Amino acid sequence: QVQLVESGGGLVQAGGSLRLSCAPSIRTHSIYAMGWFRQAPGDEREFVASITRTGGNTDYAGSVKGRFTISRDDALDTVYLQMNSLKPEDTAVYYCAASLVPYNYYNREGAYNYWGQGTQVTVSS
Repeated sequence: QVQLVESGGGLVQAGGSLRLSCAPSIRTHSIYAMGWFRQAPGDEREFVASITRTGGNTDYAGSVKGRFTISRDDALDTVYLQMNSLKPEDTAVYYCAASLVPYNYYNREGAYNYWGQGTQVTVSS
């Protein structure tokens, strides 16, 4: 059983930056892609960004494109989400996820097998 450990959430003013990190509890070569989702109060969980293990192909939600960057460190088996120019509407619990299946796209919850516990990001206006 793979557990995903997230860190880096917090409170930041609008226009500020935060970097989230996510690492699996054990090293595994079975992960095809990792992604970030978020859920604001009263809303459904939504896709934010994803990155594949092979090729490093990335995908972003339109609402974060140009402001957020997903990256990975293969040596540490860690994925990062750099969030710049944060807005109050980015406030949510952010979840890391890992997929063990080769898909063409990883922008849906069903593509993922493991989820982190979530980390709160709050952007004040």
